[in-house]
Amino acid sequence: MSKTVLIVDDSASMRQLVSFTLKDAGYDVIAAVDGKDALGKLNGIKVEMIITDLNMPNLNGIDFIRQVRQTAGYKFTPIVMLTTESQEARKSEGRQAGASGWIVKPFTPDQLVSVVKKFIR
Repeated sequence: MSKTVLIVDDSASMRQLVSFTLKDAGYDVIAAVDGKDALGKLNGIKVEMIITDLNMPNLNGIDFIRQVRQTAGYKFTPIVMLTTESQEARKSEGRQAGASGWIVKPFTPDQLVSVVKKFIR
């Protein structure tokens, strides 16, 4: 049975790239266009990991993580930020919200798969 990863990014090309990379590595993928859309898609379904952008309309990555962490079923789900932001202050804010890790764009498909494998076996 394959593992499911929720990807959250307002960029269609980034969603497509991440989705293709993860599907190619054997994962199932659910894609959402922003944090609000992602919360609606989560709605009690089982996901092994969440990968989210930081800067998005409607509900940004930090606020999305805070809301996910307040939901019992996802309290311990690994959440990785995938963003162009690399400042330590932003990373600290992400960690305080509940982010498990951070990948800075641009990234290689191998880097992405490697990080996912660290969190889900």
